[in-house]
Amino acid sequence: MASSDSMPGPLPPGDGSVPPGKPMTVGQQVLDKGAQLMQSLKPIKQMKQHVCTFASYSHDMSRQIETHHFVTRINQDFLQCAVYDSDESNARLIGVEYIVSGRLFETLEPEEQKLWHSHAYEITSGLWVNPRVPEMIQKPELKDLAQTYGKFWCTWQVDRGDKLPLGAPALMMSPQGVNLGIVKPELVERRDAKYKISTASLKATRDDIPVPETINPFADYWNSTGKGFAIDIEETQMKKGAPFP
Repeated sequence: MASSDSMPGPLPPGDGSVPPGKPMTVGQQVLDKGAQLMQSLKPIKQMKQHVCTFASYSHDMSRQIETHHFVTRINQDFLQCAVYDSDESNARLIGVEYIVSGRLFETLEPEEQKLWHSHAYEITSGLWVNPRVPEMIQKPELKDLAQTYGKFWCTWQVDRGDKLPLGAPALMMSPQGVNLGIVKPELVERRDAKYKISTASLKATRDDIPVPETINPFADYWNSTGKGFAIDIEETQMKKGAPFP
């Protein structure tokens, strides 16, 4: 079963809602509110930034989606993002992205580096932005992010109409200023109109952000080779080590 060339199977039955399911009962809502009051939710509360940007599927760069990243900084060299398809209350969790500094990225093996993408163009082009408060992410933070690399796995391919997370995860790539990496203008225009922002104006304010003199050649692997990565699911023999006889 390939990661995204075709639907992994028929869609589940339902009333057309996404995801399919019955509306929340009042009782369930009360239980959720009570649980919220009793729990710390510490990992969730560490999310300090909301960023809207775009991504393409590694194996099919013509498929591009708007993404909303809710970012937690673990330390100066590592961030992790829960990725949603919007920033609305009913947003769908569609994946996860890990972000590392250039220093950490250079310690990875070449085969691992091929799964990652650079962020320099994404930052300086104005595509990476907090859409609700564009000024919130200040220049020092942007300068830092322009030096980073990300690995983004999409687990719910909403762009092909999946009502549930189906099939294998797909590796995603970031926007670039060349050929297949250029974001479709209509996607940017729709995003800008919704949030009343101007990507072009943001780009103009970021012209002085320094970018790496050279991007590691194994990052953005598709750009130099024309090849992407897709996951296939196959049945395999289980390893029967301890505690099995």
